[in-house]
Amino acid sequence: MSNLVLNPGDAHGHDDHGHDHHDAGPMTVYGFWLYLMTDCVLFASFFAIYAVLVNNVAGGPSGHDIFELPFVAVETAFLLFSSITYGFAMLAVHKGKQSQVLGWLALTFLFGAGFIAMEIYEFHHLIVEGYGPSRSGFLSGFFALVGLHGLHVTSGLIWMGIMMYQVKTRGLTSTNATRLSCLSLFWHFLDVVWICVFTVVYLMGTL
Repeated sequence: MSNLVLNPGDAHGHDDHGHDHHDAGPMTVYGFWLYLMTDCVLFASFFAIYAVLVNNVAGGPSGHDIFELPFVAVETAFLLFSSITYGFAMLAVHKGKQSQVLGWLALTFLFGAGFIAMEIYEFHHLIVEGYGPSRSGFLSGFFALVGLHGLHVTSGLIWMGIMMYQVKTRGLTSTNATRLSCLSLFWHFLDVVWICVFTVVYLMGTL
């Protein structure tokens, strides 16, 4: 008779566990979308602060005096190309090509690192020239907005480095694929935000 008694865990637990695991990926991505919405509010607040302070130059330089569009255009190109290469990385994820994923992620990392290096150089150059964030309200808003974006990109690069290690050591597991999808959303989101920064801060600032 004991052989006829089914273990509830065996009969249902395994299927339920599989169902939960199947749903974990989409739910994680959905949760990350919610996080990005809160990040949109954060960036919108900083854009609003910059809009209020942009004309408060306190006798100092305006954007027209300090911005170098060719330099920023190259910086922007690095970030745009990084989004393209990350797109290729995600295509490789869906094809299960681990080596291609690592290659595209490495290239994306280099583009992102180049972007950050140029941003640090720009900040350093402005501060050395005496145009630091304490010089005027305009410069405070500029450093806050652009610096916030730079911190996000730096966080993305750290996350990307961790994911490259995990993919290399553990392979393209479903968990890693989900995490790479979330990072993809984050990285493309930063690309869109930077286009807004480039337009509002740099292009309009040089008019």
